[in-house]
Amino acid sequence: MRAVSDALLSVRNLVTEFRTDGGVLRAVDDVSFDIPAGATVAVVGESGCGKSVTSLSILRLIQPPGRIASGQVLFEGRDLVTLPEREMRAVRGARIAMIFQEPMSSLNPVYTVGDQIIESLVIHQKRSKRDAWNRAVELLGLVGIPSPETRAKAYPHQLSGGMRQRVMIAIALACEPKLLIADEPTTALDVTIQAQILELLASLRTRLGMAVMLITHDLGLVAEFAEQVVVMYAGRVVERATVKQLFRSPQHPYTRGLLRSVPGYGDNRTARRLPTIAGVVPDLRDLPGGCRFRDRCDVAFDRCAREEPALRPIADDRLVRCHLESTP
Repeated sequence: MRAVSDALLSVRNLVTEFRTDGGVLRAVDDVSFDIPAGATVAVVGESGCGKSVTSLSILRLIQPPGRIASGQVLFEGRDLVTLPEREMRAVRGARIAMIFQEPMSSLNPVYTVGDQIIESLVIHQKRSKRDAWNRAVELLGLVGIPSPETRAKAYPHQLSGGMRQRVMIAIALACEPKLLIADEPTTALDVTIQAQILELLASLRTRLGMAVMLITHDLGLVAEFAEQVVVMYAGRVVERATVKQLFRSPQHPYTRGLLRSVPGYGDNRTARRLPTIAGVVPDLRDLPGGCRFRDRCDVAFDRCAREEPALRPIADDRLVRCHLESTP
């Protein structure tokens, strides 16, 4: 991992919590990682591990009863957590953009896709509506939508799922951000469209020189697209490593379980049935004592129930949250 001074984005000890009738739930609990300029960092884990809440916290889009309780989100040297809201609005969509998980629910059904693209261009770049519209058509062509002049006048329900996802990418890229947060950018798309979307993101990343935070549970995408990986479980980071390190020698039992469930990984090429991780991600209202993964771990021992492990450095400049002695 690079030093903080080399990072475009540096998340430090971030805590995001939600106040409920059942108490305070920490969906993001002491999370730290860096995203270097121009790099792709994948954040992986099962549903409910805190990946999307982490991304929304970076953009300060957490709504009550949720709040960022503590920590820092340093972007280009400024702490976004303490930034005045007026200055934060200038960052969202311009310097940091996000592809949300569900394009049909994220796009406004009563506006054409062209109108939704030009909004950020008019607000952040002070373009005229005519100039912004021409740029919107150009962006739709850039993301591979045929007949962009016609499609710009269409409403979201008139487009296929793959096209709506491309529209979301066009909106995110409109102001050429330095950081793109892609939250499950290929969810619910068929394999062919998935490949096209990923190829598009890779080419645009190279062309624009932007960094990407890829949120996914698909380790196949991680292997193809990312350089570094942050593995989250029950709101906490349990492993940080480069992609090569992670796939060559996963250290945390949870990471090993995720990789064992990937078709084609290791002995899975000849396996008739894929291994699975027993149980489910724990309810944040009833977290187990000690290690949060211990109830599902096949190598847990007494200390795991008594003491929560710290996220500690091991060989090869990587971090692991586990009591077991790790080997590089």
